Amino acid sequence: MLGVSAANRPATAPLRYPADVGLRSPDVVLLAPEWRPRALLRAQLIEEGLEVLAADAWPAMRAQLRPGAKPRLAIVDLKGLPDPDGVLGNLRVLMKPDRVLVLTAAGTITGSRIERLGFRVLRRPVAIETIVRTASDALRSPGNAGA
Repeated sequence: MLGVSAANRPATAPLRYPADVGLRSPDVVLLAPEWRPRALLRAQLIEEGLEVLAADAWPAMRAQLRPGAKPRLAIVDLKGLPDPDGVLGNLRVLMKPDRVLVLTAAGTITGSRIERLGFRVLRRPVAIETIVRTASDALRSPGNAGA
């Protein structure tokens, strides 16, 4: 089940927490505006045995997260993301910056600035396998034993 957003649900439909994540916090929250890369990356992360909560925008993600949820890792694709500074600020409140993997365009000042804030950065173009490997390494690193 891909994340729910206001853009792809009827106005009267309540937002529900995805049943496949259950009562625990998800291992990974995936925020990516473009559905195809989001779906492919989510599928690969699930194949790796991770519980993934995915959405196309921060308000949809926030609505899906249970109160008190502490995901072990966030993956944020900045390409086309509205208010990226606001999203990264919200994630800093939710988790340590080194537990956030940010995908950004190669050679941008934004990537360097984001790294200075303590976030992990991967620059496009980047293969899904590289993102999954980097995420797995981050999840195995000290201080990330679980939610």
